[in-house]
Amino acid sequence: LIQNLVLIYISFVYFLSFFLLLQIDHFGFLENGTFKQRYLLNNQHWHREGGPILFYTGNEGDITWFCNNTGFMWDAAEELGALLVFAEHRYYGESMPFGEESYSNAKYLNYLTSEQALADFAVLIKALKKTLPGAQKSSVIAIGGSYGGMLAAWLRMKYPNEVVGALAASAPIWQFIVPCGEFYKVVTHDFTISGTNCSSNIRRSWAAIDRVSATGEGLQWLSQEFGLCNPLKTPDEVYGFKAWLQETWVNLAMVDYPYEANFLQPLPAWPVMVVCKNLYFNTSVSDQQLLSGISQAVRVYYNYTGDAVCLNTSQTATGNLGFLGWFYQSCTEMVMPMCTDGVADMFEPQPWNFQAFSDECYNQFGVRPREDWAEIVYGGRNISAHSNIIFSNGNLDPWMSGGVTRSLSESLVAIMIDRGAHHLDLRYNSEFDPESVIKTRALEVSYFKQWIKQAATTQ
Repeated sequence: LIQNLVLIYISFVYFLSFFLLLQIDHFGFLENGTFKQRYLLNNQHWHREGGPILFYTGNEGDITWFCNNTGFMWDAAEELGALLVFAEHRYYGESMPFGEESYSNAKYLNYLTSEQALADFAVLIKALKKTLPGAQKSSVIAIGGSYGGMLAAWLRMKYPNEVVGALAASAPIWQFIVPCGEFYKVVTHDFTISGTNCSSNIRRSWAAIDRVSATGEGLQWLSQEFGLCNPLKTPDEVYGFKAWLQETWVNLAMVDYPYEANFLQPLPAWPVMVVCKNLYFNTSVSDQQLLSGISQAVRVYYNYTGDAVCLNTSQTATGNLGFLGWFYQSCTEMVMPMCTDGVADMFEPQPWNFQAFSDECYNQFGVRPREDWAEIVYGGRNISAHSNIIFSNGNLDPWMSGGVTRSLSESLVAIMIDRGAHHLDLRYNSEFDPESVIKTRALEVSYFKQWIKQAATTQ
């Protein structure tokens, strides 16, 4: 079952890379093919003969990237004497069920679902406990962030026989059912508290872009001012430019960390505050002055290193994320309604239109989304029958809008991290960490110890 051992060093951590042969379809019997799922393993701190396993539920990207951005697990492994496993999600990184053809058509993409991924993880855990000497009685704790955090929670819900508990960091498991405008309200709040007039000037910038881009001369000025690799020429390109700006502000809110970081892009400490220093204007400034400030603000995100020759509006984050795969998942079962109104948020009004979204999905992939499926299959708000799950959220993270922010029982625990951005608790310890995240990590490990102790008494 276990093949292709490779020793890899990334930054200052190392791991062994393996592949496990898995069924392409766990739930049907007609498609009997298999594929190689990649997983990474580190036994540096593992106390064999029953030492726990911390199992990262991989999300929408290359698993080595998530491994290198989840320093909390390495610190916890040392304290717990744990084995580390980072499992790659099917259809991402090197775990391609149909090789280079995996994204070629809807038939091959049909097996890209969260349910299939969870089954992959459950089978992998069972295989590891069976084949690794000393792991037979090891308690397994699922850990993940963002979509990976959703998977960690769902793995505990669906396969409690395989994992004794889960840490679901910044996991918006209720994003399918919350009001569509909540996400962008949090983004706006982050900019509002980070600088005088910051969010209001971003709100004003959309109309300023429309006015400036109404002439050929204005389009040329806008393209030059922002240093765009491809100058704007058409109304559709201006629309795409504004969408690029909107995603930029969202990403900045997500990764508003208290120190320099390189998660989505190389960024300074507290990047939203740095951005807002360029947007303090009052309402009397001209459109050109306002947009000059916006262009400087955008460069904080795209050119903090100073290496960018021009700005590419077709890219907003690291290439380690699988955007096409996630778009397909959102076009099938991960349907998260989003909308803006320009009043409670700093964006142009854009209502949620499920039919238009469905048509876009059909044009791209030949499939249509099932609007309510995630709520049906994972329980929506009615999850109190489950146990041993920590839901951690930072109050700067837009995804907290769809997260579990209040404890539901003694063992379904919500932790709010003051001044915390997207899964800050999963990152490496830093001297610049706020006290809130230091306490959160300690609390999370204490729950791990409790679950491990509970499991030991029932084996």
